Amino acid sequence: MLGPVDAQEEQPPVPAGPPVQVRLAGSLVGLQALLALGFAVALAVRASSSVLPLGAVAGEAVFFLLVGAALAAVAGGLLTGRSWARTPAMVTQLLLLPVVYTLLGTAGRLLVGIPAAALVITCFLLLISEPSRRWSMGLRAPDGPR
Repeated sequence: MLGPVDAQEEQPPVPAGPPVQVRLAGSLVGLQALLALGFAVALAVRASSSVLPLGAVAGEAVFFLLVGAALAAVAGGLLTGRSWARTPAMVTQLLLLPVVYTLLGTAGRLLVGIPAAALVITCFLLLISEPSRRWSMGLRAPDGPR
């Protein structure tokens, strides 16, 4: 005689780790973290030769150091499957849009602005994709087309 089927046996297992879109976005946020940390180091190295006061340049370097560290933590969170990291990553991309707009528009720095725009827009689109949204809400992926 067959007994009742356990509810857990009917559902396919939820794949371990974040979807590929989240891992790719984590890699892009990690790249942004490295760029922020590199800029902090460049500011610190050039602080002595700047026409600005040393305190102002050092303060800016510390700011970018903190931003880079925070982005590195967010990137690590995305790469290791921590759903809390999705929101700060999305907010970062939204905050970078005016920077990209300035690079492309009034600053006229197309060689920097176009790759920056591609990086920010790609990262944002990966973070708002359907698999990323479902993962952040703890939902399993649909079984496929019906």
